[in-house]
Amino acid sequence: MEDVIKGKLFVISGPSGAGKGTICAKLVELAQVVLSVSMTTRAPREHEQEGVSYYFVNKERFKEIISEDGFFEYAEVYGEYYGTLKKPVLDMLDKGCDVILEIDVNGAMQIREIVPDVVLVFIMPPSPEELRRRIEGRGTETPERIQKRLERSESEITQISKYDYCVVNDILDTAVDDALAIIRSESQSGSESRASFVSMGSCVKDSLSRAARLKLEKADADKIIEQYQKSSMKLN
Repeated sequence: MEDVIKGKLFVISGPSGAGKGTICAKLVELAQVVLSVSMTTRAPREHEQEGVSYYFVNKERFKEIISEDGFFEYAEVYGEYYGTLKKPVLDMLDKGCDVILEIDVNGAMQIREIVPDVVLVFIMPPSPEELRRRIEGRGTETPERIQKRLERSESEITQISKYDYCVVNDILDTAVDDALAIIRSESQSGSESRASFVSMGSCVKDSLSRAARLKLEKADADKIIEQYQKSSMKLN
């Protein structure tokens, strides 16, 4: 019996308001990927479902799982804990499923230490102005909390050089197509057909070409950071 080909692990990060949750949901619809469900100690928001949006637990239970080494990564954000359960992700990868984790920058770095070949994708807002507009548009944040999220976003964006790809979410459909191209391209890597470009279908070829344009080099990352910081200074 042939060994099961293990799946590929993807991490998608980005500032609050960048649209990473919407993009992840679209990828689940359009690609053969599974979105890992994180665990949190915060209260459920309207329309969030247990086991679909998050696993909701109290802080005592969360800390028990930490002591059991049950998390791939975890962090405390604004007084609440968030974490990625280890066993469900490993089980899905062992079955050959491609898995997406929607987590922050610190979590992404923790994952890379454990899974070196993880693919890291950063979702960028088109501008600080647009990011503020999106967060304010939720109608759920106080001015103080909005400011904290904006300050955190600047810190997160300075870390993009540690990522493999960057997708700017200006027009949602375009951003989804970009992320989908990355998923398809990276899923092809390691397969025999990846080595024979001539034998590939046009869809796969297009994905490989599109993903190559989104690949991050240090110079690209430095330029993105510089431009974003200049725009942010004008906003403030």
